Amino acid sequence: MIEFDPAAPVGQATRRWLNDIRHHIEMANGFIAGLNYDAFKDDNLRLYALTRRLEIVSEASRRLPEALKARHPSIEWREMAAAGNICRHEYEDVAARRVWQTLTVSLPLLHDVISRELATFE
Repeated sequence: MIEFDPAAPVGQATRRWLNDIRHHIEMANGFIAGLNYDAFKDDNLRLYALTRRLEIVSEASRRLPEALKARHPSIEWREMAAAGNICRHEYEDVAARRVWQTLTVSLPLLHDVISRELATFE
């Protein structure tokens, strides 16, 4: 992951955060490739690794400009930011079913949005 540089121009910083989000979504996809929920739910190693990916996506999403978020109202930005807090502070409530739902439903939509936003930098 690239370190946060508060002196970086806004566009460069936004690009870094978008790249971080895409990178961690793609890592998560690799972790669940070929799995179904039944194989996933009892795999604590994978669950904890994926929860960490979601924490990073959550934190990076908090740093994105509000104007970018406003362009994509279909993404639940607030819930995404809150998910990181749940993973870090209310970890006993992190259920495999919720993580799986996030991985298989929410992240593909987010990945599409992030890819479109990154394309504007090219």
